[in-house]
Amino acid sequence: MSLLTLPNPTLPPLTLLRQFDTCRLIPSRFADLEDSVLAPLADDAAVLADLFELDNATNERLRGEYGSLPGIGVDELVFGVPNFRIINAAYTYPRPEGSRFNDGERGAWYCAFEIDTALAEITFHKTVEYQEIGRFDDSVTYQVMLSDFTGTFHDLREVAGQAPFAAVLAGDSYIASQALAATLLELGSMGVIFPSVRLDGGTNLACFRPALVSNTRKGGAYRLTWAGTPQPVIEAL
Repeated sequence: MSLLTLPNPTLPPLTLLRQFDTCRLIPSRFADLEDSVLAPLADDAAVLADLFELDNATNERLRGEYGSLPGIGVDELVFGVPNFRIINAAYTYPRPEGSRFNDGERGAWYCAFEIDTALAEITFHKTVEYQEIGRFDDSVTYQVMLSDFTGTFHDLREVAGQAPFAAVLAGDSYIASQALAATLLELGSMGVIFPSVRLDGGTNLACFRPALVSNTRKGGAYRLTWAGTPQPVIEAL
């Protein structure tokens, strides 16, 4: 019997999930270009080759696919499936400070069960960025990436307010959630289902395993425009 099948009051319960059409928003420029945004900068093939060589030297996704990253092995990444580069990038390009359920060495595939939740999440984080520089003046286009999931995940929806999980969904700190994620990852967890902190009633998934991100394809697109206030105008394109 594995550790994950044993009842443990310090771990969230397990839920068998079958969820289609989950929504992840990424900047459209990453969905439209396969390998690099450098192609428009090159005047000819020789210059483009030099730019690719420079880019590849610091491209974390490619380093991961060559087995050169400490946080994730090449055997965990995916190849030969639609949008595999986008999937792999989620795990090989973590924010330096990490996110709610990952640290700065290994990313996760974050997605929402509903598009409104995905929009609320991205709006919150972009608005925080603009607050830090004291300027709300930008327009960003996001591509929806849809994915399907079938697997057993740890589930915080029913226990989020209970000990010892009360701090895991803090609105202003990832300390407790990253500690929980490190434990779960070490025990072989597939990921975490959790209620959205940014939209009441919304549901998110942090998938720890690239192989579980299936049938990934483009959905719609949205433009978020900040024009002097923290609340953006959201347009479906």
